[in-house]
Amino acid sequence: MHLLHGDLVSFAVSGVYFRRVETQASHPGKPGDDVGRQRGMTLTAKDLSCAEQLARFFPKLAAVRIPVHVTALRGGTSRLQEATVVEFATGDHAIFLSTLPLEFDERVRLERDRKGHAADATVIALQYHEGRKAVAVRFLQGPCDWMMQP
Repeated sequence: MHLLHGDLVSFAVSGVYFRRVETQASHPGKPGDDVGRQRGMTLTAKDLSCAEQLARFFPKLAAVRIPVHVTALRGGTSRLQEATVVEFATGDHAIFLSTLPLEFDERVRLERDRKGHAADATVIALQYHEGRKAVAVRFLQGPCDWMMQP
């Protein structure tokens, strides 16, 4: 593990990069509470997809298939967007593959459909593997109920 800058931390495991976060929910003041540990995995990293490799660090995430539109919420008038699929999620976090040039702490909007199902989130982890990039985000307004609806 090495410090990138500030509170960004890089884990030298299969190209996984995390932002160290302190949360008060489960262990006050303990850095990295958002980062889980591998539990019960029998597949090697080579057998897992890019999103699955990142999901190993978030053991509470459920496998889902939710089509979304992702918009990078950057300043200025241009908005980078893409359609993708959320592959792992809880009400608080989501993991999806992305081709957008997203970075740590960058804000994004996930929209499930055009009927108002949208949520803003911040990038908390990135996984690079075989030319692909998986992105983990944390929802900013608390649990995102529509993320777990069929």
